[in-house]
Amino acid sequence: MPLISIEDAPNLTVEQRARLKATSEAEVAGYIAEDGDVDLGTVEPARLRARSAYPDPRALRTRLKMTQEEFATTFGVNLWTLREWEQRKAEPEGPARTLLRVIDREPDAVRRALLP
Repeated sequence: MPLISIEDAPNLTVEQRARLKATSEAEVAGYIAEDGDVDLGTVEPARLRARSAYPDPRALRTRLKMTQEEFATTFGVNLWTLREWEQRKAEPEGPARTLLRVIDREPDAVRRALLP
């Protein structure tokens, strides 16, 4: 079963929702074992690290009516990195998360700040 993030949940089809609801705890445990993910219930809370939220890069770019190339060039993001974020193959870290949050709230200010 593909990974489904909380951000994806509102966009699931009826069939995907039904399949998700029908998934048993044993199947979930099997998927975790398959993926090599850690069952967070078995990890000491002190070892967990909270990450700050950030806007969905694809949704942000779409809202700004920009192509991937335009977004990458305008905001100084590597094009391949942006594609990885949008395909959820990689996650923005540290300063990149902050940049996405600032672009989300004040895209024109970021454009002005990054002008040569």
